[in-house]
Amino acid sequence: MSEQNQTAAPGGFLATVERVGNKLPDPAVLFIALLFIVWLLSWLLSYVTFNVVDPRSGEALVINNLLSGSALTEFMSVMVTNFSHFHPVGVVLVAMLGIGVAEATGFINTGLRALLNVTSDRFLTPMVIMVGIASHTAADAGYVLVIPLGGVIFYAAGRHPLAGIAAAFAGVSGGFSASFIPSSIDPLLQGLSQAGARILDPAIELNPLNNYFFTTASSILIIGIGWYVTSKIIEPRLKGTEIDGDAEDLPEMHDLQEQERKGLRWSLIAMLLGIILLIATALPAGSPWRDATGNISSFQAPLMRSIVSLIFFLFLVPGVVYGIVAGTVKSSKDIIVGMTKSMHSMSYYLVIMFFIAQFVYAFGQSNLGVLLALQGAAFLKALAMPAAVTIIGIIILTAVVNIFVGSASGKWGLLAPIFIPMLMSLGISPDLTQAAYRVGDSSTNIITPLMPYFPLVVVYCQRYVKGTGIGTLTALMLPYSMSFLVLWTIFLLVYFAIGLPLGIQSSYTYP
Repeated sequence: MSEQNQTAAPGGFLATVERVGNKLPDPAVLFIALLFIVWLLSWLLSYVTFNVVDPRSGEALVINNLLSGSALTEFMSVMVTNFSHFHPVGVVLVAMLGIGVAEATGFINTGLRALLNVTSDRFLTPMVIMVGIASHTAADAGYVLVIPLGGVIFYAAGRHPLAGIAAAFAGVSGGFSASFIPSSIDPLLQGLSQAGARILDPAIELNPLNNYFFTTASSILIIGIGWYVTSKIIEPRLKGTEIDGDAEDLPEMHDLQEQERKGLRWSLIAMLLGIILLIATALPAGSPWRDATGNISSFQAPLMRSIVSLIFFLFLVPGVVYGIVAGTVKSSKDIIVGMTKSMHSMSYYLVIMFFIAQFVYAFGQSNLGVLLALQGAAFLKALAMPAAVTIIGIIILTAVVNIFVGSASGKWGLLAPIFIPMLMSLGISPDLTQAAYRVGDSSTNIITPLMPYFPLVVVYCQRYVKGTGIGTLTALMLPYSMSFLVLWTIFLLVYFAIGLPLGIQSSYTYP
């Protein structure tokens, strides 16, 4: 998911949505405003006595005035470390360094094309959706590669290209949080969740793969739903839509070149050898990947603490091997250029993270988050609503907000400090709250013109059907969006009800 919003062409209800969305400030400015609001509220509420006991100290909860002289000077002194030590920053940048090399050398792009090239027409739709889901590991590569290729391969197979584009878009963006391959979004959201959870429990540790089992299972669900919607709703609907693009401009599906095949073969061998080496060194009881008690999945185990580093090497080594064999890497400078390019793409993310880090620090120091969590928990307990109803509420709220604010990290940076501690007080784990957020956040990605890649997908469609507009694409994607929202929510509730693990367990004892 991208971190910025764009405008779209006017037209009816969509024009209203666009106008409302454009009035929202940039996420970075939003967090600046929220920081000032926290300061003001901390000053006003510091004079109020609350009949609430702080669970961390067992004493009456006090709101700290952040506008006092000592609080302001302390804030100035820790502003740099707030940012440099903010968990999501380092882990995401490290992961992106490796992914950037794999993307720059062509390893990721060639791998995706190879998957699409070897698929029979019968399984074309689920393969396109699956590749869209897998493309999340390469940041925005899915938008610029998989979605247009979806149209190419459907057109080459004699099927309507807009159906291929819609299926690919559903996988890349609608299935953003359904992934069987760890990516940078996992540590990003986990870091923000951990920051929110530490408002109540400063010692809590959330694993970067705390939703991995759920997202892996979700990928199967999303592929199945997307396959059904494409075949039973989208393609029949497109039967009367004429393809009127210029024939000479319509793309063709090219086979992989011999050097690309050779590079992909050796890079996959390198990746496989790396995985085998990891397994072989982790299996022995005395493995250095295990903790002092021999446990390999605890938070003290080096393996669990090395997830982000392993993601880095999982893409760096095959990316370098591919580049050398395929000839896309001429010198070590090309590898550094790939890393540098990936860091350039993260510049806006870093700006947002700076202000989120300051907001999270101030929100935690003020005790406003604790007050809101405890009062909110008390309110929810008084309503005596089932946990399932609370989870549904989070999903719906996130889905609605996502239509106007497309930044995944920006939204969760705002909501995590409120939702996580509040639901922890109700006995709902941060892992489950984060999973609910991910369902809502993904489901409406594909129907909001405020998402920056939405107009690009319209352009892809116009290559085949010149009259395609934002309304056309929205109408195509609405069945996917609503199906994902409803069925994915039910899936999470069933998953929660039967007690299946969401991911690698976090260090939190649930009541």
